[in-house]
Amino acid sequence: MTVLKYVDNNMDELISDLQKLIQQPSVSAKNEGIEECAKLVQKLLKSTGLKSEILRLKKGVAPIVYGEIKSKSNPGKTLMFYNHYDVQPAEPYDLWDDPPFSGIRKGNKIFGRGSTDDKGELITRIKAVKACLKSTGDVPCNIKFVIEGEEETGSAHIEEYLKKYKKKFANDGVIWEFGYVDAKNRPIIGLGMKGLLFVELSVQESIRDAHSSLAVLIKNPAWRLIEAVKTLRNSDGNILIKDWYKEVTSFSKKDLELIKKEPFDDGVFKKEFGIDSFVGNKKNLDAKKALVGDATCNIAGFVSGYTGDGAKTVLPGSALVKIDFRLIPKMDPKKQVSRLKKHLKSHGFSDVKIKIFHGEAAARTDSSHPFVSQVKIAADKAFGKSILNVSNAGTGPMYPFVDILKSPCISIGSTYMFSRIHSPNEFARIDLLKKTTKCICLIMENFGKN
Repeated sequence: MTVLKYVDNNMDELISDLQKLIQQPSVSAKNEGIEECAKLVQKLLKSTGLKSEILRLKKGVAPIVYGEIKSKSNPGKTLMFYNHYDVQPAEPYDLWDDPPFSGIRKGNKIFGRGSTDDKGELITRIKAVKACLKSTGDVPCNIKFVIEGEEETGSAHIEEYLKKYKKKFANDGVIWEFGYVDAKNRPIIGLGMKGLLFVELSVQESIRDAHSSLAVLIKNPAWRLIEAVKTLRNSDGNILIKDWYKEVTSFSKKDLELIKKEPFDDGVFKKEFGIDSFVGNKKNLDAKKALVGDATCNIAGFVSGYTGDGAKTVLPGSALVKIDFRLIPKMDPKKQVSRLKKHLKSHGFSDVKIKIFHGEAAARTDSSHPFVSQVKIAADKAFGKSILNVSNAGTGPMYPFVDILKSPCISIGSTYMFSRIHSPNEFARIDLLKKTTKCICLIMENFGKN
């Protein structure tokens, strides 16, 4: 197939362009390099042969890079690629073997912040489109790119963008911004993502820190917050907030069949993270079901008093905890916030202040949708074998695409599951970048035929 041969013969260009993207910092959390990276991505789309423009909402909001090309042979179907050009902060710098924005190549790997998440994934989509255009002079279906710059800070404005540009963004299916590849080099085809509710709870007890000898008289806000947080879930991970699971439905029979078939090596997973057991001592099928469909209440950070080296006998004046809740289908973030507030109040913690950072509903594509089989056939051909996953354990802004654009969304990509995304020494594997680029070519072909 000439398109796939083109991918083989032009990997040097893919690697070079990925390195250029990595070398342009684009940290949304610090608004570092966002505008520069958006322009770089737009330039890359134009050089590929797409019409591209930078879309904006208002000042201070990261722009979306939009790209489009119409098919001459099949203008009746449209496939969208959703990606993002922003990356996580690179700190702590001292844990990187090389500068985080170097894009350095070492053998089969390209290192740098964003090498996988999400610049590596983005480059596979762009180069797949280019392979089609250069090999055949056409694309198998209409192609659209929506590439945002706020994904790593919660995609706060993606819903506004989708509503404003609903007609422009219309499509028949979305290939999501990433996809994991397991330890046996099998791509995990994700049919959904969990939702997220991120909150901050805090207690202010006194106007300043005090000598710890005064702990006999002054209440310690850290203890107060610990007591409050302890009421939210039990040691098995079950959330204790009233009606938290009220709207949730059980897995369908087909979903359970898919979950049972999903490979999951307890030993490899535990070794990678240096742990001995799972929450609630889950094993085998229960562990797989939890990754796909369990809600979580996770302490992301707890700050109070002195945390430096050595000893300091201090009684803190305040305490703060950041918590992220992973949500599953039918859980409405707004309802869950209300339930959290009622829970704290009813348990005597009205003094605990709540700050809401982000809420995102969960989304899933029905495994029987024709789009699923089109992607699965392409992945099996490109990789040898692929795995269908009912829902990814992580979160992304998939729900607005399903809700506003009415688009089925499927995740597939080149991200090796142990590629250290969001961590120092993040890397992309070149062999997986090549296979994924070919896979995207095949997806476009299958999508255009059906």
